[in-house]
Amino acid sequence: MPHELDVDFWVAEFARNRLGRPEPRWSAPLKLDPSARPLLEQSLAEFQLGDGGGPAALIACDASVYRTSQPGLERVVDLWFEEEKEHSRLLGGLLRRYGVRPIEGHWSFSLFLLVRRWLGVRFELQALTLTELSSTAYYRLLRRHGGDPALHDVCSLILRDEAGHLRFQRARLEAAGAPWTGWKRFWWRSQFRVCGYAAAAVLWSSHGSCLRALGATASEFFGEAGRLFDAFVRRIERGAAASLSRAQAGVSQRLFAAKRLSG
Repeated sequence: MPHELDVDFWVAEFARNRLGRPEPRWSAPLKLDPSARPLLEQSLAEFQLGDGGGPAALIACDASVYRTSQPGLERVVDLWFEEEKEHSRLLGGLLRRYGVRPIEGHWSFSLFLLVRRWLGVRFELQALTLTELSSTAYYRLLRRHGGDPALHDVCSLILRDEAGHLRFQRARLEAAGAPWTGWKRFWWRSQFRVCGYAAAAVLWSSHGSCLRALGATASEFFGEAGRLFDAFVRRIERGAAASLSRAQAGVSQRLFAAKRLSG
């Protein structure tokens, strides 16, 4: 059942996430496989552009429909994108460490912005959710295989943030009524999974050569992404079931109290 998002909780949650954030080990000795380094640098430059290096905001033609759908939601959305800009800063630090100049544009990023702008805010929110899920798989493999201390620390900080972003996305979908029922539930789950693997395939097509050079495999990446998609949907369904149980318990308590008063 649709309900309002707890904006006060999410404002506080984003504020808490600013605490206890040690800077990566920027001055640690550099540990990178020389043969993998050019591909890693190219991959990081593209991610730095996408993760807050571009317009760190909802840009759909009807974005205001979501941002103003309840009081305080604009602030939550702004805090979400402020963390994306922080990711751009961290990735920029890696580029400086490796002596790489940030890029100012890329055709795939420009196409992604165009699609987000014209297909509406519902599509944009889902596209960003799937991007965060696929990116989580990317950063996990980068941390696992990268070797460089600063790269490990940057990935850890970004993964910490992305875990919070995915909790926010689940809360957002639950507030909208997910997982729904009947054919609507089947349709949403099916399209979410198909679009999720499409997003993962796009990411792999652009960054798979980097991950392979570091020692990761396609099956490792898609296995990680698939587990993330499945866990995301399961947690939405568990959250919805828990909310329904709490609501039913509240109704039962009110009925019991009313009977006692009338008796």
